[in-house]
Amino acid sequence: MDTGHPLSARPVPAGDVDYEATGSGYAANRRPDPRIAAMIHTALGDARTVLNVGAGTGSYEPSDREVVAVEPSAQMRAQRPPGSAPAVDATAEDLPFANRAFDAVMAIVTIHQWRDWKRGLRELRRVSSGPVVVVTFDPELVAAWWLAEYLPGLFRAEATRYPPIDAICDVLGPRTTAVPVPIPIDCTDGFTEAFYGRPEAFLNPEVRAAQSAWQFADPAEAATGLSRLSADLSSGRWDARHGYLRTRQEFVGAVRLIVGLP
Repeated sequence: MDTGHPLSARPVPAGDVDYEATGSGYAANRRPDPRIAAMIHTALGDARTVLNVGAGTGSYEPSDREVVAVEPSAQMRAQRPPGSAPAVDATAEDLPFANRAFDAVMAIVTIHQWRDWKRGLRELRRVSSGPVVVVTFDPELVAAWWLAEYLPGLFRAEATRYPPIDAICDVLGPRTTAVPVPIPIDCTDGFTEAFYGRPEAFLNPEVRAAQSAWQFADPAEAATGLSRLSADLSSGRWDARHGYLRTRQEFVGAVRLIVGLP
């Protein structure tokens, strides 16, 4: 199996984000949350062989099964910890595996970045003899929380990136279900909604750098919105409006777990 050298970067990004230029902080800031991991691993069922597509730095890969990863970014492959599953340099749309080669396939917060998500999902279905497990965001709900008050343009852009949940289910087949993923207040995976009750995190550029959404924000709007957020945190205005979220143990937002059975 040709896994590709971890530092052999593609001349053109495989998706809508150039992770060769922007992905250096993902391993530190996008650590798998054990409660979300439990949902994903349960969805994999009794699969012994698992393909992780759009695997990034290896988040959510189960340690008790035989895993192969697919990751087109050399920057991401280079951040995979020692002992990680072998990472193949390939894309979701053209998986270099035989039909039904794996017991299950997973794709975690990645399909919105693919150039052709329908083709990619069909490939996932093709190479899996069992479940296809996808974690993604519902585009109808991505703006339904307080950060959109500060960055409306960013969330308008985000909503166009995510395929509709029903459309994903249609591609994966009639035995497909989608359920919300509750986000814990101390979530260790630093996607945007993970900080629903920790607003100060968005003032940290390292946190934002590990969230691809910011690459689609207008720089002027982002600067203005973050300045407003900083001022509202200093004045107490944010807490007056949203402070109850600091003690809410879970938040159900746009994150969805989709499981397609053969």
